[in-house]
Amino acid sequence: MSAGRLSKTVRVTNPEGVHARPADMIAKTANRFRAQISLTKGSLKIDAKSILSILTLVAECGTELLVEAEGPDAQDALDGIAELFHRNFDEGPDHPVPN
Repeated sequence: MSAGRLSKTVRVTNPEGVHARPADMIAKTANRFRAQISLTKGSLKIDAKSILSILTLVAECGTELLVEAEGPDAQDALDGIAELFHRNFDEGPDHPVPN
C-alpha cells in the first residue's frame, strides 16, 4: 500500500551547514527506507539516497529544503530525515562530534 507523495520543509540550523558528515547521515537514513526520497533547494531536486547529490545542494545554515518521499514507508522516511535536521546532525555544544 503506497502512502502517496508526502513532503515537509526543513531548515538547516547546523552552523556548519550540510557538509560531508550530515550528508552521509541523510543518505544512510534515506537508504533505510523503500520510499523514493528527494531534497529540493530552489530549482535543484536531488536523490536523498546519494551523498554526492546532497553535497551539490550547498545547504548552508538557514537554508530551507523541501523533503519529499513517495512509497510505502514515506511517512517514516520523512520523519527520519526531519529528525536529523531537528537534532542538528548531533553537532554543536550539546552533541560533540565523535572522533
